[in-house]
Amino acid sequence: MRILVVEDDKKIAEFVQKGLKSSGFAVDHAITGSQGFEMGFDEPYDAMIVDIMLPKMDGISLIKKLREQKNNTPVIILSARDRVDDRVNGLQAGADDYLTKPFAFSELLARIQALIRRAGNIADPVNLSYADLSIDILKRQVKRDNKPIEVQPLEFSLLEYLLRNKERVVSKTMIMEHVWNYNFDPMTNVVEARICRLRDKIDKNFEPKLIHTVRGAGYVLKV
Repeated sequence: MRILVVEDDKKIAEFVQKGLKSSGFAVDHAITGSQGFEMGFDEPYDAMIVDIMLPKMDGISLIKKLREQKNNTPVIILSARDRVDDRVNGLQAGADDYLTKPFAFSELLARIQALIRRAGNIADPVNLSYADLSIDILKRQVKRDNKPIEVQPLEFSLLEYLLRNKERVVSKTMIMEHVWNYNFDPMTNVVEARICRLRDKIDKNFEPKLIHTVRGAGYVLKV
């Protein structure tokens, strides 16, 4: 999952980015409101975290402008403004949630997961499953046929992305954008290498095979 953090306070931005990355998210950071708008408009994010007090364009204007462009990326406002009017203005501008500073990262993480769950119509934000494969997002655990499987952090993020898009073909570009946090380089084989390692752990000793290659298109998790 890929998150955009729009925050000009260096310490807060670093704190949020570190927490999100350790939780398996790919994270981009914008310092100004105008930069946040450009990145949020151009790139496919799963959620955005936006401060209100930003240079060049305030957070409320950023959100309004995104919504005017029919961009429906889930947005949570993270702000020191804690008056009722501030929260109402943020939600009316098009934000999906509002969290005041100071905050507990565990609460921010739970709210982000809830936003992504609602946006994807996912009933359970913590556990994802398909056939006999299941993952626990909070505990970072993977099981198939109730047998635990050890995976690396990037492999877990890749598997989570495939599960969230089960029975839907995802391209290498989409995977790179959502899992690796940098633009796709057609010369690299990093996606193929990770898919291969994941297959060895998820499919090699189990039936049916779940991770399939769609030639010329990408990959799909299906029976």
